[in-house]
Amino acid sequence: MDSNSSKIVCYAPTMITTNGIWQGDNPLDYSLPLFILQLTLVVITTRAMVYILKPLKQPRVVSEILGGILLGPSVLGRNKKFADSIFPLRSVMVLETMANVGLLYFLFLVGVEMDMGVIRRTGRKALSIAIAGMILPFIVGIGFSFLLHKSDDSMTQGTYILFLGVALSVTAFPVLARILAELKLINTELGKIAMSSALINDMCAWILLALAIALAENENASLASLWVVLASIGFVLVCIFVVRPVISWMIRRTPEGETFSEFYICLILTGVMIAGFVTDAIGTHSVFGAFVFGLVIPNGPLGVTLIEKLEDFVSGLLLPLYFAISGLRTNLGKIVGLHNWGMLVLVIFLGAAGKVAGTLIVTVIYQMPVREGFTLGLLMNTKGLVEMIILNVGKDQKVLDDSTFATMVIVAVIVTGIITPIVSVIYRPGRRFIPYKKRTIQRLRGEGELRILVCIHTPRNVPTIIHLLEASNPTKKSPIGIYVLHLVELTGRASAMLIVHNTRKSGRPALNRTQAQSDHIINAFENYEHHAGNVTVQPLTAISPYSTMHEDICNLAEDKRAAFIIIPFHKQQTVDGGMEATNPAFRTVNMNVLANAPCSIGILVDRGLSGSARLANQVSHHVAVLFFGGPDDREALAYAWRMAEHTGISLTVMRFVPGDDVLDSVSVTGPEMPEPGDTRVLTVAVDNEKEKHLDDEYINEFRMRNASDETVMYIEKVVNNGEETVAAIRSIDHAHDLFIVGRGQGMISPLTAGLTDWSECPELGAIGDLLASSDFAATVSVLVVQQYIGAGQQNDPIGMPDSPRQSNDQFSNMQQKNWRQQQGKPFSP
Repeated sequence: MDSNSSKIVCYAPTMITTNGIWQGDNPLDYSLPLFILQLTLVVITTRAMVYILKPLKQPRVVSEILGGILLGPSVLGRNKKFADSIFPLRSVMVLETMANVGLLYFLFLVGVEMDMGVIRRTGRKALSIAIAGMILPFIVGIGFSFLLHKSDDSMTQGTYILFLGVALSVTAFPVLARILAELKLINTELGKIAMSSALINDMCAWILLALAIALAENENASLASLWVVLASIGFVLVCIFVVRPVISWMIRRTPEGETFSEFYICLILTGVMIAGFVTDAIGTHSVFGAFVFGLVIPNGPLGVTLIEKLEDFVSGLLLPLYFAISGLRTNLGKIVGLHNWGMLVLVIFLGAAGKVAGTLIVTVIYQMPVREGFTLGLLMNTKGLVEMIILNVGKDQKVLDDSTFATMVIVAVIVTGIITPIVSVIYRPGRRFIPYKKRTIQRLRGEGELRILVCIHTPRNVPTIIHLLEASNPTKKSPIGIYVLHLVELTGRASAMLIVHNTRKSGRPALNRTQAQSDHIINAFENYEHHAGNVTVQPLTAISPYSTMHEDICNLAEDKRAAFIIIPFHKQQTVDGGMEATNPAFRTVNMNVLANAPCSIGILVDRGLSGSARLANQVSHHVAVLFFGGPDDREALAYAWRMAEHTGISLTVMRFVPGDDVLDSVSVTGPEMPEPGDTRVLTVAVDNEKEKHLDDEYINEFRMRNASDETVMYIEKVVNNGEETVAAIRSIDHAHDLFIVGRGQGMISPLTAGLTDWSECPELGAIGDLLASSDFAATVSVLVVQQYIGAGQQNDPIGMPDSPRQSNDQFSNMQQKNWRQQQGKPFSP
């Protein structure tokens, strides 16, 4: 055979499973054990790369391709013994077949998750950005095709142009969605434009890919290519007018709320294979058939079922195999000579520059800031799956030689890899840290809008939170602005990302479980807004890893100038009245929010809250406040006081007063103080004497204002120690349906001494933890409040008018003096 001819590899088809090493067999000579070893190696390597590159915020696709390059001929494969025993030529067929099966089902899932309605509804701006972001890189691809195309290639110049142009102009929607979530841009206007543009770009890329393959499979663009294109259009029409009605009939046959029969699911999964076979036989790639088959499945419960059954196995195990194969095929040793490396740098630079320039031109026309346009251009350079398919098909069809293939894979990895670091440096959304004073309910004093940020993990907490907001007494003088934030964990899935398009019309079925939950939450709050007066609701979604979710919550509270954040407790009530943890990560989120929030916070222990969700004047609740003293307790009383002004709310305030037997001084190293370095307990040091003074004032004002109100009851309980405190709390009648207590951060009280010794959740404080514990007799909802104490706020008197914050003691004393004179009270600095 001459050196130019292809290699022919022969192997025994019977050598699939081994007889065992005791029979003298080498497992690596047999295809099944060898495949298992290869798959294990690929998964371990790619996961290790994901872990290593995590601090650099690299998308998974970069880690997976680099994992493949590491195992391939560029690094470990240079060792001939390793290459021949782990990745011998005879095993490539099995490996690629399995990778393509994984790819087939992954693209079926992408089709199922893709909402065509979103593409139809995207604005003209997103459409223009998508098209402009494709045209310029395509032109760059045409230029490079003349430099890279060799005259002796069997492939026509036109096909070569199409492959290079599509590879350079494509934007990967799933990868971009994850990058936007990592950069906390997914809820911004920029993020929404980027997502819409990428979705359109992805669709265009699929059409161009089908065209490129149709032309590539026929060495001379002749009548055969036309038949391929026509047959592909025919296949799409059959899917729309035959397959879709059949699947709709299956959905109608399944009663609402019931699971789909195994037969139907099996039929659809077989249909994916058939669609792949048909498009492969036609002359386009099998993945095109699977993708179109996924697109025609109606959005709703069937899509959710299919995604749940397939997603983890396909995207977690089989898809990394496809990216790894791309890496295994990449031989950096083929990029030889200064000319080829120079070409690589040029392709990276001009390809990326083409995208940026195209996007920038459109954003300037739409009068967007240049920095935003530049950032958008960079984000649109994200590469991923579609490009890898194009390159692999191009290599299989011999459109691209080893050198060009390696060059383009490196371009994809480098361009996608540098986007996150560059964007995080050049584009930080304008944080407007305008100092505002009304960060607490106590400062608001029933004047002006009360802005509340409500955080929700699951729809389970929605009824209680709505009842709590109803009881918060929205009035014309002090309306309530509610920001509902659905907290979604950022996973490797694209499905979670699609819910950011809140442009979906109500009544349309949800794409997946996350979106179904989001819709449920939004509908409940919109219904509440419709029936309640003086309330505005704005729904939002935060998609982040739980470790950084508090940043989204705190940034949003800062941007929206919220005075109060309500966040659910990490435990929920069981049928028998006990409390069980739902997700330990929720607790981490709560702890981080307590430590970093720019306003007051309430952690809601949800045990239900009876009341009517229809009309505000039908609300009827019995609220109890347990007052020990300190800023948190005053904030709890301020919130309850606001509630008490509602005609349907009756309020009992129980103030705990130290008895004669209490020691005058409490040891600072007692059980109330955290151990040094104990991060579980968040504390703020406070001046107890000053706090006691402020408590007395606030309680006196509260009593004076509510003296004639029969629905408000004030009780003083004299107690000497923690045991008496617990007994007093247990003695409160069970008529109440909500306890509001302060967290007691930094307060050292003899009245709660010893209570923290067996505390399960220190973040709730001694009393909050007691009320939330499973063994507490009354199963009543509890709101544990922490007041915002900002820089210099300790010097500020309560109830001062809104003014810029000053930390100067002398100035603060002067303000205090003026304020106290206005109140007719003596002043001592």
